[in-house]
Amino acid sequence: MSTAICFYMKNKKAEKTVLKLLNEFEKIRKHKGFSHDKLAELSGLNRSTISLLESKKITPTILTCLKIAGALDIDLHELLEQVS
Repeated sequence: MSTAICFYMKNKKAEKTVLKLLNEFEKIRKHKGFSHDKLAELSGLNRSTISLLESKKITPTILTCLKIAGALDIDLHELLEQVS
């Protein structure tokens, strides 16, 4: 686990859920054949933000998760139910 996320999150269940969510985002991105640049373009986020999220160096906000889910054309609520 990344120390960056572990340091900021005090709730271990929430921490595990965020890590699983980030892993799923990366898995889905790769499955769809999207590069970091493509996902950044579709989500309106910076390419560096996508890279930092996937390397678990930053923790996403709910808005960031919504943008990524929208860009990947997935339902964030359903994905959260799967990973929690």
